[in-house]
Amino acid sequence: MYFGGISLGAGVLAREGGINSSEYENVSREKETSEEFEANAMASLIDMPFATIDIKDDCGITDVPHINLERSKENERISKDQIKKRKKKQKDYQPNYFLSIPITNKEIIRGIKILQNAIIQQDKQLAKAMTSDGSFHITLLVMQLLNEDEVNIGIGALLELKPFIEEILQGKQLILPFQGIDTFRNQVGFVKLAEGDHVNSLLEIAEAAKRTFQEKGILAGENRSFKPHLTFMKLSRAPQLRKKGVKKIDPEVYEKFISHRFGEEMVHRIDLCSMLKKKQSNGYYHCESSIVIGDKNGGEPDDAELVRLSKRLVENAVLKAVQQYLEETQNKSKPGDGSSVQTQEAGRNGTERDNNRK
Repeated sequence: MYFGGISLGAGVLAREGGINSSEYENVSREKETSEEFEANAMASLIDMPFATIDIKDDCGITDVPHINLERSKENERISKDQIKKRKKKQKDYQPNYFLSIPITNKEIIRGIKILQNAIIQQDKQLAKAMTSDGSFHITLLVMQLLNEDEVNIGIGALLELKPFIEEILQGKQLILPFQGIDTFRNQVGFVKLAEGDHVNSLLEIAEAAKRTFQEKGILAGENRSFKPHLTFMKLSRAPQLRKKGVKKIDPEVYEKFISHRFGEEMVHRIDLCSMLKKKQSNGYYHCESSIVIGDKNGGEPDDAELVRLSKRLVENAVLKAVQQYLEETQNKSKPGDGSSVQTQEAGRNGTERDNNRK
């Protein structure tokens, strides 16, 4: 029998004198079930509070193994439920929106294009794995927004994030220098962010964003550590490469750029973007809303974002009002209400005829 990961042999139970042959068969079946479950979920059970409990210390007695058996069953049931909930949450959480810091410095973009072309010259089939023009960015936070209402909540969270960022930066510009190349498991190639105080500022902003969105009830940044990077190629963009035997990015294709300085990006904007909606004509992602970081250059973009949010809220309110009106109209048309509706319509028709005579 297993109790929270602790095994009791059949001989021990027999010596303690509290079990018959029928119970012994139950214990054997329970032991087989426990072994199978433990093989699949031991990693999760290690963190459970009952995984290291000593049975004698917990119960204070040794002559009632039947009680221990019931507790073991209950503990395993709880463990299975917790594992199922964790797996369901991970399965259901599919990010479809993200906070983006767009890369607009032409020097950086030009350097990345040179890098991409150099790689393609060595292996032409890698062309389809390259990040397209206009899409260069740093992902600050990923999240799941399932409908327009949640998108509106996300826009509101982004606007609320602005004062927190201003507090972190304290009037200073956030400048991000890029230097060198690295990969994630040789599957994703990216330009590295150079070390410096700017990294801490960016991490603080990312944490503030995660907190702000989560406080709004949005699934954001779940189980994902933030590592700022500028992606230039991703093998998953071209699934056919795996069929051709290309499963990893060969470091030799970018070795000449391993310490290359690509330039500096002055952060001026953070966008709430969709991963799934059609990209803009310039290649950048569909943008729901933006906040401006640092000095404003002409106009009042923040006010414009407030106006955009207000328009979206008004449009949603109008749609809900129309839907409610239609539902009420349908309810009035149901049996039992027909006489009153017909009377009202007759009255309106009579009034219209009188007006026509005039």
